[in-house]
Amino acid sequence: MTATLALWLLFGCGIIAMLVLELGVFSRKDHPVSFGEASLRCTVWFLLALAFGALVYYVHGREKGLQYLAAYLLEQSLSIDNMFVFVMIFHYFAIPKTSQLRILYWGILGAVVMRFIFIFAGIGLINKFHWMLYIFGLLLIFTGAKMALQGEEKMDPGRNPALRLLKRWMPLTTEIEGPSFFRKIGAAWHATPLFAALLVVEFSDVVFAIDSIPAVIAITRDPFVVYTSNVFAIMNLRSLYFMLAGLADRFRFLKYGISAILVFVGIKMIAEPVFRVPIGVSLAVIAGVVGISILTSLWFEPEKA
Repeated sequence: MTATLALWLLFGCGIIAMLVLELGVFSRKDHPVSFGEASLRCTVWFLLALAFGALVYYVHGREKGLQYLAAYLLEQSLSIDNMFVFVMIFHYFAIPKTSQLRILYWGILGAVVMRFIFIFAGIGLINKFHWMLYIFGLLLIFTGAKMALQGEEKMDPGRNPALRLLKRWMPLTTEIEGPSFFRKIGAAWHATPLFAALLVVEFSDVVFAIDSIPAVIAITRDPFVVYTSNVFAIMNLRSLYFMLAGLADRFRFLKYGISAILVFVGIKMIAEPVFRVPIGVSLAVIAGVVGISILTSLWFEPEKA
């Protein structure tokens, strides 16, 4: 208990310190993020995640360490797929590259808070109602099969329920002037496209969580491992976006790899009362499928129109 509490404190203080550093130093001024800057940030977050995983391995042993690594890899792969939704959101609202950094910062900060609520609620449901294992497992299998069978689905941010609700409660401007999320015109406050994009990003993360959290819980139901691996993957999402957004079309087979992983962890969750898949096998399957999907996408060039 003492060791776990110490890791919680180390994790919390470290994440808060990095958030303050990024907001107060690296993101003080809106600017377009270059590939080099994004690569450096991505490398730093990846190394921090691995270092924390090594610490979990040292304190809690091999099983927990491998669970953390598998959960982190799974969440990171899901984040890469979900990241391409952000491309469509920014394109729809015509968000300039200089403002995308600010939106993703606050969007990821909101995701960290929401994931905390969803993760502990999900684990609490399974611990109280064991049959929820089967519900979550079937949800993952259904989502994975749907992802593999559906065609190239184009998201329409204009039909987002959160955006529709915003328009009912507050007028929305069409022009972006400065970094503000709200602008006072006359006597009334208006939401800017920056806030509208942020709202849709946050709503999208709620939808993502419906898939990703049950998937990670299928790996482990230790709330410490689930949450810390989730947060490290989410914190790296912003850097990944600026690295890979321009290469979205190159990862066309990643969707099928992720769908296979979702089906695998769904079956694993349903079969858990009868047969428990070793964590080493789960880690090998996740890493292997993600690696093959990415390499296949890079090897076979997308067809040119």
